[in-house]
Amino acid sequence: MAVAPDGAGRGAEAGTRVSNSRFYITTAIDYANGPPHLGHALEKIGADAIARYRRLRGDEVHFVIGMDEHGQKVAQTAAAHGVSPQEWTDGIAEQFRVTWSALSISNDDFIRTTEPRHRAAVEEMIRRMEARGDLYRGTYAGFYCIGCEAYKTEDELEDGRCPVHPTREIEWMEEEDWFFRLSAYRDRLLALLEERPSFVEPEVRRNEVRRMVEDIVDISVSRSRLSWGIPWPSDPEHSVYVWIDALTNYLSATGFPGTGYKDLWPADLHVIGKDIVRFHCVYWPAMLMSADLELPRQVWAHGFMTMSGGKLSKSSGVSFTVPEAIERHGEDALRYYLLREIPWNGDGNFSWDRFDERYTSDLANDLGNLANRTLSMLGRYRGGVVPAAALTELDERADTLIERYTERMEACLLHEGAAAAFALVSEANGFVEARAPWKLAKDPERSAELDSTLASLVRVLAIAAALLSPFMPGKMADLWGRLGTGSTGFPRLDELTAVDPTGWQAAPGEVLFPRPELLAARG
Repeated sequence: MAVAPDGAGRGAEAGTRVSNSRFYITTAIDYANGPPHLGHALEKIGADAIARYRRLRGDEVHFVIGMDEHGQKVAQTAAAHGVSPQEWTDGIAEQFRVTWSALSISNDDFIRTTEPRHRAAVEEMIRRMEARGDLYRGTYAGFYCIGCEAYKTEDELEDGRCPVHPTREIEWMEEEDWFFRLSAYRDRLLALLEERPSFVEPEVRRNEVRRMVEDIVDISVSRSRLSWGIPWPSDPEHSVYVWIDALTNYLSATGFPGTGYKDLWPADLHVIGKDIVRFHCVYWPAMLMSADLELPRQVWAHGFMTMSGGKLSKSSGVSFTVPEAIERHGEDALRYYLLREIPWNGDGNFSWDRFDERYTSDLANDLGNLANRTLSMLGRYRGGVVPAAALTELDERADTLIERYTERMEACLLHEGAAAAFALVSEANGFVEARAPWKLAKDPERSAELDSTLASLVRVLAIAAALLSPFMPGKMADLWGRLGTGSTGFPRLDELTAVDPTGWQAAPGEVLFPRPELLAARG
């Protein structure tokens, strides 16, 4: 069959019809007070899997990640290291870029809040909000968490500390600031949640946001004693406070306020952590309403990755680095483990033992062994060329599992999408045992049955490689190439049921996922 390059072509709606759609996806921008850790990586890998899935559908994807580089915490960290804030953020941004490259994150843009294009967007947001009459001067007094760069009410504290940054001291702060008239948007925000319930997903987060909106008050949006930030356009003694600055990055990356920004805006999906839903699902839509701009279509708030019962973050004292996690079994195995093991709609635990178990069971034993056996038998019995053959019950099962996979991925339930793809691998392994090709090869009268067995196995491996490519892009591209497809990229999702491997010239290559003991023997 003709196969489009990865990401090419036009979209498929739920894998069944062409949609000609574009898809703008973002992640939270990471704060530049330290190097990336595995908690950052979970979000980027998950968003990347969604972006790659949408490309597999045929959508024209624009995927943006980046850095949040202003604020008191960054200035303090830079000073502690004896460098300027700009020098510090330049170095941290490069560390993040290198890490995302090592994890095969396929972002189209990397926005930094210290860029001139971002400052222009922030200034335009403030101009629009001022014109609406939603910004005013006032005095703020309250508890402040430097870790969150946010004021906290007493109800938000636990034992006098921020629950997100329990190791940091809460400061009492009192100063004259610019305020955003957030309370004026209470009714419109409640109407948004009622009329567009899918605006916030998963549902448990939506219920939290509704309670937040019911209790909203005006918020401070400037700082008077902070030099490391964007100067307030009409009041240079103040700096723009983090949430107008940080949240506007999603617009900056579109070219706003230039004439072409509507080619991308509104965003189709903001991927964030559950700890920042207030800012993305209350503050951000209200700011956009104030600026007379369209709202994003959906915000997905994933849960936390935990280790030994605590959130995996810099403030919790992470004891290993992302490169160390990659070194364990490779970047594709790490990507797969995180998205298969940690629910995308809840919290999940990271464990080295469980990582080893998943790698050995799912990748080395199930998928790797299936690929090795199939390609070896194809080479031994048919000279590596896939024969023309009738479809089997395995092919019918594959078509059903494509539908299940599509449903789960459309719902952003990545762990369930990966499970559906691996259900196909399990079906294929069972099919091998039931058909016993090594027995069929000994009986000339069963040659047609051997042909259909081998052809079905190759077809299912091709389908599995495509379905798993959002999770393991490197290894699945390798597998796709070994199958002899004659194409440099995967079929579009709505073309998978039509895959016909007849005539493919396959080549086994090295073991796809070496067993841990083999890796140890290699040193």
